[in-house]
Amino acid sequence: MSVSLEKIRNELAVFDFDLNLEDEDLSEKLVELCSVHRLSEEKLIDEWMAFSTTKNLPLNVANLCLLEHEVLNRKNSKRPNVKKEKHCGNRDINSIQELIEVETEEENLLDSYATPAKGSQKRILSTPENPQSKRVPTRSPHLLFSPAAFSPSATPSQKYSSRSNRGEVVTSFGDVQGTSWSGGSGKYTKVEPITLQEEESLTKSYKYMFQKMMDIREAVGNKIEELGEALKNHFHIEEFTSVSFPAQETVTVLGQIGCDSNGKLNAKSVVLEGDREHSSGMQVPMDLSELKEYSLFPGQVVIMEGTNSTGRKFVASKLYEGVPLPFYQPSIDSEDCSQQMIIAACGPFTTSDTITYDALKDLVDVINRDRPDVCILLGPFLDSKHQQVENLQLTVTFEEVFKSCLKMIIEGTRQSGSHLVFVPSIRDVHHDPVYPQPPFSCYEAAKEDKPRVHFVADPCTLSINGVAVGFTSTDLLFHMGAEEISSGTGAPDRFSRILRHILTQRSYYPLYPPHEEINIDYEAHYNYGIMPITPDIFIIPSELRFFIKDISGCICINPGRLTKGMVGGTYARFLVKRETPSTEERRSPCISAQVVKI
Repeated sequence: MSVSLEKIRNELAVFDFDLNLEDEDLSEKLVELCSVHRLSEEKLIDEWMAFSTTKNLPLNVANLCLLEHEVLNRKNSKRPNVKKEKHCGNRDINSIQELIEVETEEENLLDSYATPAKGSQKRILSTPENPQSKRVPTRSPHLLFSPAAFSPSATPSQKYSSRSNRGEVVTSFGDVQGTSWSGGSGKYTKVEPITLQEEESLTKSYKYMFQKMMDIREAVGNKIEELGEALKNHFHIEEFTSVSFPAQETVTVLGQIGCDSNGKLNAKSVVLEGDREHSSGMQVPMDLSELKEYSLFPGQVVIMEGTNSTGRKFVASKLYEGVPLPFYQPSIDSEDCSQQMIIAACGPFTTSDTITYDALKDLVDVINRDRPDVCILLGPFLDSKHQQVENLQLTVTFEEVFKSCLKMIIEGTRQSGSHLVFVPSIRDVHHDPVYPQPPFSCYEAAKEDKPRVHFVADPCTLSINGVAVGFTSTDLLFHMGAEEISSGTGAPDRFSRILRHILTQRSYYPLYPPHEEINIDYEAHYNYGIMPITPDIFIIPSELRFFIKDISGCICINPGRLTKGMVGGTYARFLVKRETPSTEERRSPCISAQVVKI
């Protein structure tokens, strides 16, 4: 198969990696992997990003060899033989071995549903790739707050426990000189959801997987029309024209960015899907050659000026950027304006080699030490991508592990008095795999601590003493970063462009169609996934590098993951205080913020 080094370089550029073409060994290795394992350039880079992100590995020849050894070779060995047919003829030694393996797997599957016979001496299969632990898990009452009390794998991670950079501050924002990172134990803290006037917040599970195509079309169409109306009023546009109307003169059209194929969006594959009122939902290919600068992604609602001489291609000459919603203006008393300390941490809370929750135990110690007013914990709490979860190596059910984890957090932080906000994740193996995601329903675990424990949906916008904090546990940065295209934009980096898109599109998940690992209910998204206001603080965790950025007055924070592979990760802490309303220019309520190593 023909492999293009330039295509490999372009795929790496999607993730802000610059391939050094002078490094001939690295270039040759990338081309070799594509050829030997019959991978496209896009598939190879996807495999590398999935492999390197969890282990935080740089791109070099040695790590590519590691990728080939641990991932690519194993996938090739598991690839089914397409030439194999069902017949009763002669078999060679390889086909006989395959039959033995299939029968063994079926036998193990049946054994998992049956009670083992008394005195049975049958041994469980153990391989170097799937070792069986000889340790018998115990549930001693003296280990109530120890991860070993409920973990099916009670062996601590040696690599995590041997880390040397605990408590290291990796990035800061605002005035941090002489800042005392301690809270008020949540004594004067009020946490309540912020919702649209006509809609209540998502508080319980709902029926999904019953969407009709017309209902999805209705929800998407309403989003285009409502956002288009806001842009029309802001830019004082008189009227819109159909996207397919032949016009020699310049016209203004409203629509949603789409792609004309199943591949990734590029400058040649952009189409504009018009709104229902003016264009009846028709699509037209876009010519972006006359635009000096642009930044586009699938699902983006835009207004464009240009010409369409034949009615078959729209030549854009001007792109109208979206505008964010106004900031939150609460009616608060002066006594409610006390300074608040908030901690935000995102799962996984276990390392990839064990489920002992060592990182979560350390976070509980941090909460008891610093006594923040609010601690926002975003899932996954039991990660569906964890190797022991995927291989079903747990000795208890998923729900039991999660409830024990929840009990550990709530009872373990009781002395701190901090408010706890629990946010689910699509990767939580025990919870509803739909977005927007309803809150956890384990309310019995928080009976004694009900006033300070809050179970919220994903996404959610909260008012913490008048400061609006918005968050979603979905890795939206990674999803949009793989689809966004740009040319000549003034934004300093891709993160800033994506964050500005999220705020101006007024949605916690504006990408359409969504990433393959997320399932969206569009009727629920129209009700619960739209931003009610522009948050003062926007928490958007991602596998990508942590950051703290000021985007048009909104402080956007990526706290990172509490664990990354077998090593410790990061969490965020920040101080906020709502200023009394005044006629002066708005000041962000975020006084200072830091991202810290666990």
